[in-house]
This record gives sequence, C-alpha cells and structure tokens, in this order.
Amino acid sequence: MVSRTPPSLPPEITDWFTGRGWRVRHHQSEMLAADDAGLHALLVADTGAGKTLGGFLPTLAAFCPSRTVQTPVPDGLHTLYVSPLKALAHDVQRNLLTPVEDMGLPIRIESRSGDTPSDRKARQRAKPPHILLTTPESLSLLLSYPEAPAMFAGLQRVVIDEVHAFATGKRGDLLALALTRLQALSPGLRRVALSATLADPDSYRGWLAPWGDIDSVALVEGEPGAPPDVEILLPDEERVPWSGHAATWAIPQLIAQIAAHRTTLIFTNTRFLAEYIFQCLWDANEGNLPIGIHHGSLAKEARRKVEGAMARGELRSLVCTASLDLGVDWGDIDLVVQMGAPKGSSRLLQRIGRANHRLDQPSKALLVPGNRFEFLEAFAAREAVHQGQRDGDPFRPGGLDVLAQHVMATACAGPFREDELLGELRSSQAYAWVDGAVLARVLDFVATGGYALRSYDRFRRIVRERDGTWRLAHPEFAARHRINAGIIVDAEMLDVRFRNGRSLGKVEENFGASLKPGDTFRFAGMDLEVEALRDLELVVRAARSSATIPSYMGQRMPISTHLADRVRAMLADPAGWARFPDDVREWLEVQAWRSHLPAPGRLLVESFPHRGLAYTAFYTFEGWNANQSLGMLVTRRMEDRGLGPLGFVATDYTLVVWGLRPVDDPAALLSPDILAHEFVDWVQQSYLLRRAFREVAVISGLVERQQPGQGRSGRKSGRQVTFSTDLIFDVLRKYEPDHVLIEAAWADARSRLTDVARVADVLDRAAREVDHVLLDRISPLAVPALSMIGRESLPSGAADDDLLEEAESLAAQAMRLDPAEPAEGD
Repeated sequence: MVSRTPPSLPPEITDWFTGRGWRVRHHQSEMLAADDAGLHALLVADTGAGKTLGGFLPTLAAFCPSRTVQTPVPDGLHTLYVSPLKALAHDVQRNLLTPVEDMGLPIRIESRSGDTPSDRKARQRAKPPHILLTTPESLSLLLSYPEAPAMFAGLQRVVIDEVHAFATGKRGDLLALALTRLQALSPGLRRVALSATLADPDSYRGWLAPWGDIDSVALVEGEPGAPPDVEILLPDEERVPWSGHAATWAIPQLIAQIAAHRTTLIFTNTRFLAEYIFQCLWDANEGNLPIGIHHGSLAKEARRKVEGAMARGELRSLVCTASLDLGVDWGDIDLVVQMGAPKGSSRLLQRIGRANHRLDQPSKALLVPGNRFEFLEAFAAREAVHQGQRDGDPFRPGGLDVLAQHVMATACAGPFREDELLGELRSSQAYAWVDGAVLARVLDFVATGGYALRSYDRFRRIVRERDGTWRLAHPEFAARHRINAGIIVDAEMLDVRFRNGRSLGKVEENFGASLKPGDTFRFAGMDLEVEALRDLELVVRAARSSATIPSYMGQRMPISTHLADRVRAMLADPAGWARFPDDVREWLEVQAWRSHLPAPGRLLVESFPHRGLAYTAFYTFEGWNANQSLGMLVTRRMEDRGLGPLGFVATDYTLVVWGLRPVDDPAALLSPDILAHEFVDWVQQSYLLRRAFREVAVISGLVERQQPGQGRSGRKSGRQVTFSTDLIFDVLRKYEPDHVLIEAAWADARSRLTDVARVADVLDRAAREVDHVLLDRISPLAVPALSMIGRESLPSGAADDDLLEEAESLAAQAMRLDPAEPAEGD
C-alpha cells in the first residue's frame, strides 16, 4: 500500500466525479499518490472498480488547468497504454474520451496497432499524441525507428492493462525488453500495471520494477466488490452428459436465457466452438434474436462492426473467445455464459467480470459443463471464485528468441554499444540472468546466423565497428525486420474473401488446402461455397447450407494446477457429494464401490480388459499437454517391455493406454529417470522440437515470412516456412547442436509444448504412492476418456452426438454393479 496521505485531487476531476454521481475510490486516489511520490504502481482491483480510470488518473491530473497554472501543458507523448488486445485499446480509447471531453482537457488520444494505416503511423512518430494506446508488438516496432529517442524522451508513464494475461509468456518478455529501452530513453518514467486476477502480486511487482526492486512498486489494492452470482446450468432431466465438450444439450436453455436478459456474452474456449455454438444458437433462434460472433480470425471490419453493435446495445447475445476476455467495458451485459470447462479460476473471474461492470452489484454468470469431469471442474472453479482464490502461470526466464528480436530492433533504431545494452537487459527481471557470454552468443547469431550459417550473407544482419559499436549491416534489414517482427506465431492463414474483395477473416492453410471449388463450409456465421484458391486467398460466395466448420490448431488450455487440486480434494470428500446432481453423485459412488477415487498426493491407476485388449488408466489431473507427453513416454516404455502398446488417449484428467498385454507394474513405467533418458530421446526424434524450432526461428528473425515491398505475393506459405526451418534445423542439429536457437527451442519444448514440469509432478506422486486397481471391466471414471478413442483429432464438438452414444454404451458396462448382469445392448 502507498505509505502516505493521498493528495487532494484537482477540482476538475472531483467535479467530474460528482457530476456523474460517483465518488473517487480510495485506490484511485492512491494511484495519484504513488505517482506524485515517484513510485511505480501495481493496481489489483475487481472488475468494475475503475481500474483503467485509476491507472490514467495521474495523466488526467497532469493536464488539468488547476495543475498547469505554474507549469506548461505537457507536450509530446506523455502516457503510453499497453494492452494485450487491439479490441481493448479501442474500447479504452472510447471510454477515455468521455472524461477528457467532459473536463475540456487538452489531451490528444490515439491508438496504434497492426490495423493502423501506415500514413497515421508515420505521423504518430513525427508528432505523437499525448496518450498512445498500443500493444506489445506495436511498441517494439515503434522502438525500432530512428525517431524513437526523440519520441519517447519525454514519456512520463506507461500503463500496462490486464498484465496477468501476457506477462508470464513471450509477449511479456517482449514488453519487459521494451520497458528497459523506454527507461533508458526516459529515466524518470513511471511504470503502472493493472489487473483484477493476480494470485501472487509480489511476483508481478518484481516483473514490473526496474532491477526487480519491488520496493519501488507500490501495491495498490482496490475496494472489494459484490461477490459474483455464479450458477452451473444442468440439463432439464438432471443428467450431466458422460462425454463431449460442446454442451449443445444446453442450446434451448441458452436461448431462453438470452431472451430473459438484456445482453448475454457467451464465452467458448476455441474459435471452432465459437462458430459451432453460434450455428447451433442460430438454428434454434425461432424468435430471431440478434446474436453475433467475435473471434480473432474474423476480419477487422467484422470485429469492429460487432463491437460497435454491442456498444450501442443492438445485440442480445455475442458468442466469443478469449478475444473479448479482457477489460472490454459494455455496461449492458447482464449475463456471462462459459461454455465448457473454465480451466482456471482467474480466467473464469476475468470472464465473469464482463457482466455489469458495477462494483456494488454482483456479476451474473452461468457455467455450462460439457461432461461430468467438466461439471466437477466448474464446481471447483465456482468455489474458488467465491473464496477469492486465484491461479496463474508462473514466471520463467525470458526467451532467447525474443531477445534476438529485441537486439535487431535496437540496431534498426541506431548503433548501440554492447555493454550499454547488457545493462539495460539486466535491469529486467525476465533477463537478469543474461550475462556477457549469453549476450555475445545472441549478438553473434544476429550478426552471422551462428557458426554453421555464417557463410550465408542473408544471415549477416548487424556488424561490429572498430570502436565496438554495433550497427545494421544494410538499411534494407530494417524494413525486413519490421515487416516480420512479432511474437504470436500462428499456423499460416488464408484470407477468406468474396469475389468483390470483401474480407471475412482467415482460416488455417491446412483447412483451406483441403477444399476444392464447390465445397462448402460455415465461417463468420455464414454458409460459404469455395470458388477458387489463389495466392493465399480463398475466394468464396454465399451458399445455401453447410455443416463443415474450420478447425484451428491453437494450443489447448489445460486445467490449472490449482483447479486440479481442488477437484481431487472434492473426489476424496464423499460427504461433500450431496451438493452434486444425483447422476454425478451416483457416478462417484459406483466408482468408489467398484474401484478407488483419486486421492491428494497419490496416483490412481486402473487396469482392466476391454474389447479383447488390456487397458490402463492413469488419473493424473495434470492437463492435456502433460498427459499427451506422458502417453508418448509410457507407450515407448511399454514397447521396450514387450507389452505391445497399440495406442493412448489423453484428456485433461486422464491418460488411457491400451495394448496386447496388461500392465502389471505401472510404477515401473513412471520411474523418474524417464525424464533423463526417454524424454530427451523422444523430443529429439518427434516433431515437437522441430515445431518449437520453427517458432523460435520466426520470432528471432532467422526465417522471414514476408519480403518487403512485394505485397501478398512476397509472403511465404506455411509449407515454405516449414521447409526452410526444417532444413536449417537439420543443419544445426548436425553441425552446431549448441546453437542459441536450438537452446531456445528446447526451452519451449520443455515448458510449453510438453508441460514437462507437470509430467514431473505425476512422476513424483508415482514415486510416493501408486494405487493400482485391477478390474474386470471398465470403471465409471474411465468412461469419459474411453469414449474419446478414435475421435481425439476431431475439433471439440464436431462429434458430440457420436461421443454421447459411445459414452452411454460404455457407461452401461461401467455402472453395472453385478458383473453377471448383462448390460443394455450386450
């Protein structure tokens, strides 16, 4: 907390609050006190508490006439606002204009993102506004221009919104590096971060502070708001499905909820599910209620149109993804729906906060589980929200590929000295681990491509002068950097356009390449027919109907460790099952009678015959990525031991493997040395390290996706990028296995692609205690996972009807108490 009496607010601000019937909240005035004291600040406050206004309050105060009587009105760029989403920046600009115009403050506010026209970008560099709203990527590009020192020399404040959403990832690395550069250009700069959902504020204070000095960052905590009103929607017949994720059983009830509320925001976890749920709602929308769709692959024009319609109150419901998770303030939303499992209490709280935006009124939310495990997860998440428990990803060392990109951006802005750059880097907690040797390796990579690639001129991007300064090898490398720089490396996309040029958005190249003229698919809420595929464009026209929806290869969100622990605790507490629906309670009771239930600190493993094969189920609760990795490792060990593995299926909660012979000793398959031997061998031989290398090669600038000045014709396809990175990967693996990008790829493979830390948690539990239960047939707890066999590669929701049918058949066997009693359909 700020250890001083909050200062008196300028009368212009207090009058504005009074005129709107509001009061200045304590945490808002504390933000002004922290700024006056020269401190950085982290504001943690509930949604609806006025976080954004609190973050900008010192900026508004600096322009108030009562404060500028003796000092001139600030000129040039005063405050930089950084958000993870372009939509959030546009929403903040719209809401910030109101107090500025009402108070008559002489403040110019503009936004800057990849969607901003090039002429406006050039003008902003020459004559910046007082407040610039941008994203981490756009800020990094701004810092790559020679005008950057002059543009940012007078910068007073940086406001980072929704800091929890990206600080722990590579976008956070990029922003951390940008902050070090900004602080060097404007030493008096104050840093501010805002969030509603932080499990460990001190970790974020360390990330935010120069040199990790958390004492220089004031922790400002907001006034508590009304607890949210969260309910779990159940089927009318009180039977929670055994399997599936789309929860389409809830569509009729959702239509009724939409009709009963002013505006309903429906969150899904994937873009495919957004399109699928929108289609299901529209098919059931007999009352023609205005319903929209919003996700990151839709065209900018389509997103802006629906955002405007929501702001004007013209939509009754909007189906969306994480594209609207963060901070978008539409006051008429009075219900939030989460389709499927929330995966984390912080994510759920963030989404719930989109309703009402009033601190004194509870936000209303409905959780719609797709299956019984998702019901348990939703129940655990609801309890966590009510108890104020948060979760989140831990911080890890900054990535070398991001550092390489930053080095190149620094060179584009002008010559630099190695020792000065090292000092800047080490002032960031994310890169405090970097020493002179590490930086020398990164500089050598940017300058030559590394030992194995130094004979190729195209990798020689910077050179070292005799006086020790580094500069660009040729001015053309600046243009190449700016057109290729970025952190988000999605699968290559195809533009979906009508013949007249109107863009609808993007689908992944793999999906688009599978289509031929005459094929139909549904996208952006429309049925479309393919006319042609040309130059990374899919030309379409309206169609009468379609059942195909594009799928996307985005990374799955695993259940958080915190929620997983809560679910395990619920399973180990039969007394608490009375709170569950009858069918869920019966499911767990039969499981306890026939087998065991997963217990905290122990690993439950079940082995049983099924359809002539030997099955083993591991109840890890460590998320899909970790279970997928564990499945690869366990089946390799089964092969070595002659057990004849035939396959495996992974969910967030369970890993099921099957083979010709039974697993007698599961602990032997899970000995800790699996990470020292088989893990390294598997990752090196699998596609994972190549995939990780592909991403770090693009981020670091080693492989370029776009050639300057060539428009769409100069953009490489996904296949071309893959060919280039695979070729370089093979060269480096053979001739320079300690290359800086191989090291960066390994870091990604361990942390993000395989979730090796959570795999290690499973092995730790297995080393302490394995509850191995031998059964004569499938157990109730195994039904959801076994029903997924053969359907794992399908998009969630695509085969829900088949899943439900298969799950009911398996459940009939699993829930039969007398093994001699024939199950229905036997």
